Amino acid sequence: MKKKSQKTRSPKKKQGGRTHRQIVSFLDELKSEIATFFEINTERPFELHELHSHFDADDPKLRLIFNGLLDELVEESKVIRTKEGLYATNENANVFIGKVEHVNKNYAFIVLDTQKSSEQPKLENTDIWVDSDDLRGAIDGDTVRVKLLSDYRSGRRREGRVEEILERGRVELVGEVELWPKYGIVVLDNRRIYDDVYIPEAKLNNAQDGDKVLLKITQYPTRSRRMEGEVLEVLGKAGAHETEMHAILAEFGLPYKFPEDVEAESNAISEVIENDEIKRRRDMRAVTTFTIDPADAKDFDDALSVQLLENGHFEIGVHIADVSHYVRPNTALEREAYARATSVYLVDRTVPMLPEKLSNNLCSLRPNEDKLTFSVVFELNENAKIVNEWFGRTVIHSDKRFTYEEAQEVLEATARGEEEAGPFAKELTLLNQLAYKLRDERFAKGAVNFETTEVKFRLDENGKPLGLYTKIRKDAHKLIEEFMLLANKRVPEYIYRKSKNKEQPNTMVYRIHEEPDMEKLRMFAAFAGRLGYKMKLDDEKVVAKSLNQLMSDLEGKPEQNALEQLAIRTMAKARYSTEDVGHFGLAFRRYSHFTSPIRRYPDMMAHRLLQHYLDGKPSPDRAEYEPACKHSSSREQLAANAERASIKYKQVEFMASMDPERVWDGIITGVTEFGLFVEITETASEGLVRMNDLNDDFYELDKENYRLVGKRTQRFYTFGDTVKVKVKDTNISRRSMDLTLAETTSNVVSALPARGRGRGSVKEKRPRTKEKRRK
Repeated sequence: MKKKSQKTRSPKKKQGGRTHRQIVSFLDELKSEIATFFEINTERPFELHELHSHFDADDPKLRLIFNGLLDELVEESKVIRTKEGLYATNENANVFIGKVEHVNKNYAFIVLDTQKSSEQPKLENTDIWVDSDDLRGAIDGDTVRVKLLSDYRSGRRREGRVEEILERGRVELVGEVELWPKYGIVVLDNRRIYDDVYIPEAKLNNAQDGDKVLLKITQYPTRSRRMEGEVLEVLGKAGAHETEMHAILAEFGLPYKFPEDVEAESNAISEVIENDEIKRRRDMRAVTTFTIDPADAKDFDDALSVQLLENGHFEIGVHIADVSHYVRPNTALEREAYARATSVYLVDRTVPMLPEKLSNNLCSLRPNEDKLTFSVVFELNENAKIVNEWFGRTVIHSDKRFTYEEAQEVLEATARGEEEAGPFAKELTLLNQLAYKLRDERFAKGAVNFETTEVKFRLDENGKPLGLYTKIRKDAHKLIEEFMLLANKRVPEYIYRKSKNKEQPNTMVYRIHEEPDMEKLRMFAAFAGRLGYKMKLDDEKVVAKSLNQLMSDLEGKPEQNALEQLAIRTMAKARYSTEDVGHFGLAFRRYSHFTSPIRRYPDMMAHRLLQHYLDGKPSPDRAEYEPACKHSSSREQLAANAERASIKYKQVEFMASMDPERVWDGIITGVTEFGLFVEITETASEGLVRMNDLNDDFYELDKENYRLVGKRTQRFYTFGDTVKVKVKDTNISRRSMDLTLAETTSNVVSALPARGRGRGSVKEKRPRTKEKRRK
């Protein structure tokens, strides 16, 4: 809306008697008002005297100041000066590209794409706050151009408005149908889209009341029109196990069945390994070889071989399923593998990247069968140092399939001194000893030891959760991990060494993890410090050591999972790239994913590139591989989100079956203006204690100190505090849970120290209307 006739507040009062701070504040405010004038008045350029007139700059000294501030805006590219000497807004100034994260019904954050916004001024953080009214029809997941508004409009918070929707992130959505006489309403599962979807009667596709459906958006929301759609598929009755699992996959755009041409192509592949193919490979079928995998696994994509050499060294083979032998370029299988990019692991099933004949049969390194593999064979001394290494295609014959539990029992029986510890006890013990040395060396070089909590469920035949437990990683898990890490490290190192020009090394698909942002890390350290945990970040070289010490200090504490998750979110996310920047978390100069091609497309790319260089061929163009890296990273994130959603669904379903009067121990994991997030310690499930249910006082958010403070009593609830809660309500379809406080421990309900009262307090209006509860 144009406001040309509106006068900006006149600043022409004399400056005599003002302090330096007041003068600086005055200049900043005036500069902000000039910038805002150009943001509002975009239809034409202005002459200098018009600007003087508008701002009542009739005093010569004030004009001089005004002209200087205007010149600064020109230098900052917020305002442009035409050849005719006129001044106009720079429409591209402070315009960024980012993705909408609609975290609250009233506002969203635009998380900036720093690569697409690289020509714009660099912002300290990577998000911009936008009022929901300024989203202009954008919904969660959309890519938009956002205009950063002048500082004075937002105070300390960077605020903006959406200028243009560049790409819709969500075309298909999932929700539950509420049937009305002439139309339907779909209540969406996605908790970041706050409007229901109107479905005309003719586009309901026979959906009935209470059905869970997949719909396509036909009309996105505007200020005057609701969101409309059409039902593409009826998934089943809401709340049924199969329905909800398919709904999670559909919500994240993940397929749950293969196209017919892909299945046909897979079924046509011969299961016979030809003798000519074996002759082209290193034959390692006579070497002791076995696999170690989860009990419910069927896709065994890695195996280890062990033999003692005459010189006293050990030959350890890391053998990986040779998927690229079967999945060839320009085939339906290749296109589908690329599109999926990863297998998806929900609580009750695996949605594989490759059809079952490949993933569970041809490529799976099953025992007592000859299998084609791509291998890295190491000669190691007793200190686990690499003496020699070999890369190439092999054929193996696995002697034994271990589950992790079986391998662990053999290791523990050996440690107890039992003579009959189990099959391949000597080989397993040797591998475990070498793995310990590899791990010690890795941590000595700065690897970060993150041990995240993994929740598993015991389900009945109908998928109903009977119980849940956290997975414990023991030596058998870590043994496999260390040798997979070693192979993933040495493959890119070998490819780099093969480079003819080290300034432009051979193209490779890396798994990279950038160093953490030190400012974010300091903020996290300050927060951890409030909970009594100290971190030393004065020297960037000791960051990993300090993080590892924190992880050690947290072990077994109630706040362990919450703080570990916060620490992980402080780190950069690992991703795929052709950039050779290393892996901070593992402390590896170069790292790739080579060891799981059955379930990860980047591993297939790594196999093909390694063979390409083994054949002596020149380096391909990086530009051919970078889009596939970005695509794979994106699909990996979707798969992780779907996995978390399935866990959350089963957690809420399990909690819904519990006695509503039962009191649970919990820990506060989040503090917001609308309540407290609490993680129930026993089940690792998170719920919300809404502000309206904290009815003993009027609580305000103290953002600086991560707590809610009672206005009358000065009692407070803060991150990391232990509480006791009851389950108030569960919504299985939306995977959400409301809690109420049953009682609080003494460290939560206590008066604030005098020096902390009111400091950093941010007053937020408490909602006065109850949120509509969706059933």
